[in-house]
Amino acid sequence: YPQAWLDELLAEGALFEGWSHEACFVPIEHYPLHRRMQRDGLTRAWGFIQRTLDEHQAEAAQMLAHIRQHGPVMSADFVRGERSPQSGWWNWKLEKRVLELLFATGELMIARRKNFQRVYDLRERVVPWWDDAQTPPLAEVLRQFALETVRALGVTTPRWQADYFRLKKPHAALLAPLAAEGALIAVQIEGFAEQAYVHPSNAALAEQAAAGTLTPTHTTLLSPFDPLVWDRQRALELWGFDYRIECYTPAVKRRYGYFTLPILWRGELIGRLDAKAHRKQGQFEIKALHFEPGVPQTAELLDDLHAAIQDFANWHDTPQVVGRTAGTEATAARGD
Repeated sequence: YPQAWLDELLAEGALFEGWSHEACFVPIEHYPLHRRMQRDGLTRAWGFIQRTLDEHQAEAAQMLAHIRQHGPVMSADFVRGERSPQSGWWNWKLEKRVLELLFATGELMIARRKNFQRVYDLRERVVPWWDDAQTPPLAEVLRQFALETVRALGVTTPRWQADYFRLKKPHAALLAPLAAEGALIAVQIEGFAEQAYVHPSNAALAEQAAAGTLTPTHTTLLSPFDPLVWDRQRALELWGFDYRIECYTPAVKRRYGYFTLPILWRGELIGRLDAKAHRKQGQFEIKALHFEPGVPQTAELLDDLHAAIQDFANWHDTPQVVGRTAGTEATAARGD
């Protein structure tokens, strides 16, 4: 899809930015659910957010008053002072930290993007139609989150449920009751003792998978934040794929690269690609390609991977695929 659509839909109010699975664009129809999430502090990060905001109450009040009087702001509107001696929060300046805290609590929202930068404004200006009195009951919100989690993940166990919306674990114990009332389908995953669940909308696919008649055909590069790999334990238990995004890891301790992309090939996670987009030059640089142990590098796999890499590069407006070491193992094996 044209990436400009996201900015356009955000500006139109069809989407909003929020902390969902991660920092996400969310359909505006889901705003009531997420507003309850903000008001009740349902996420695991809430304690840190509240403690930090408590430390900066005066700055937060000043920021809200400034925006109320002068209109929306960007972080770039504030001059960086001395760098904080603390290494956390990417060493953000104080104004950026306060903006993000107020965004996390819902007092500020993202009105639009300008050159990729967030433009922060008061909630009542971004969603003027909203009244907090409309916020749905907590029980209904947790129910909807549980159903959406199971639908999105295809099959899940109670242990894997909480991480999808980053909920505190006590808020993620609804799968068995939902199955009892018929809203979910209880299933068994071969090799797993724990009960698992499928959403009714995926029942036909689950039956095909159980019968061995569901044939995966798709090959693509995944985002590090894709739900398929975001829950590290789930990816390890289901696919034997141990994945960690290493951009937050010191360079000397990285095993695979700064921003590796998991490779999905016909239903299997077969490796990871470390790449960088040089948009001004129109180049997509492959820095490294790592296959999982035992993955046979057949002509079929390499052809699928070559096409997936080219599609991915084209989408980023970097159609020229280049590499420092004969491209990659894949392109080298193909003789390119």
